[in-house]
Amino acid sequence: MKKTYKIEVDCANCAQKMEDAAKATAGVKDASVNFMALKMKVEFEDSVDENAVMDEVTKACKKVESDCEIFR
Repeated sequence: MKKTYKIEVDCANCAQKMEDAAKATAGVKDASVNFMALKMKVEFEDSVDENAVMDEVTKACKKVESDCEIFR
């Protein structure tokens, strides 16, 4: 399943780092961050709890940029 989330991020470099962090999260099949559109697309592995995975993605992204937001 794929979902798109609105994000708040300050720079393109941080957006790239957030994308890498999201891709490295367990339960994420693929992820992409579009800095200009302020959107994150996440493709989840089959039969995972999307909310739990997004909690982990958010934690990973906050390590990259502590004031980033992912709106769910």
